[in-house]
Amino acid sequence: MAASARCRGLGPWVLSWSRALPCAWRALHVSAACAKNRAARVRVGKGDKPVTYEEAHAPHHIAHRKGWLSLHTGNLDGQDHAAERTVEDVFLRKFMLGTFPGCLADQLVLKRRANQVEICALVLRQLPAHKFYFLVGYSETLLSHFYKCPVRVHLQTVPSKVVYKHI
Repeated sequence: MAASARCRGLGPWVLSWSRALPCAWRALHVSAACAKNRAARVRVGKGDKPVTYEEAHAPHHIAHRKGWLSLHTGNLDGQDHAAERTVEDVFLRKFMLGTFPGCLADQLVLKRRANQVEICALVLRQLPAHKFYFLVGYSETLLSHFYKCPVRVHLQTVPSKVVYKHI
């Protein structure tokens, strides 16, 4: 009853299309636009949350304060297969995250130079050295067969996660 009272002033043309819908009445709620970009940002807390250098800077600071995590020429104007490289980057990141479970201290840096893919990573010293050597060889061999090009994995070990500042 209340819904029909609200729509009386709108005229019969509103009621004609609204009855064809599965729900008898539709309502439109409008609020002010919130023009804040919150993606890929760390929420500011009480100053007790440790963040890395990559997390501390907002996404619009890429190429000003921080670098790209994937270096290749596929995003230049007129280059083909840019979407394929993005999918390959996602696969490489997930593969390395699964190969080194709980050992990655920071994001991977992927570099494509000519026909070679280089993966640079900071890893925590949670495994013995001979296991790291095995995992590096395993990753390089398997990824080289997948991508039909040489893949090199460069690791740097750190005792704990590198904290840039507390937010």
